[in-house]
Amino acid sequence: MTEFGPRDREAVYKSIYSRRDIRQFAGDPVPEEVLGRILDAAHNAPSVGFSQPWDFVVIEDEQTKSAVAAIAERAIAAAREGYEEPRKSDFGQLKLEGITDAPVNICVTCDPTRDAPHVLGRNTMQRMDVYSTCLAVQNLWLAARAEGIGVGWVSFLYPHELRNVLNIPHHVQPVAYLCVGYPEDGFPSEPVLQQEGWRSRIDRAELVHHDEWDPSRTPETQS
Repeated sequence: MTEFGPRDREAVYKSIYSRRDIRQFAGDPVPEEVLGRILDAAHNAPSVGFSQPWDFVVIEDEQTKSAVAAIAERAIAAAREGYEEPRKSDFGQLKLEGITDAPVNICVTCDPTRDAPHVLGRNTMQRMDVYSTCLAVQNLWLAARAEGIGVGWVSFLYPHELRNVLNIPHHVQPVAYLCVGYPEDGFPSEPVLQQEGWRSRIDRAELVHHDEWDPSRTPETQS
């Protein structure tokens, strides 16, 4: 069994605490061997019933990225209309995607039919395949951070349109669209949305319950 010494533990926590959602990318390409290590880390994530429901669509073609960016632009514009001032103006100042700036985009998908219908451990919690795929995303993100690579998750997309652009089968679910590349200005000391005053980190004490749910620990909505 592999043991973790103090420096090993420190490196793991350093990757966790210094991970950031990156939107500004430098023009430097991601070396193929580095991208391979990051994808391999993602593929070694835990999954329900060892089903490994993920696939990784690696996008480097500029036309494809532009087509996805056009979807994001419309989705962001629609989302902005859901806010009232001054939040609406604050939203308009945020950079919410770096699709065409990043040298590599990765769409992480979930195939719910993989090993179906009898996926061990998915009998009563049918969404465990999606949750497993999210663990692959987290592995990818932390490995990228350890490599000095930035990742930005773009959630302002219409899944059915993304499927069409990337020729993803109808039964396969796009879970995460990631912009990947070296950050233009390094890694911020704190999350960008916290820096911009959009939201602050919730105190851990408000989120930890013991033995049963404690309603007094439910954090208030930040606005």
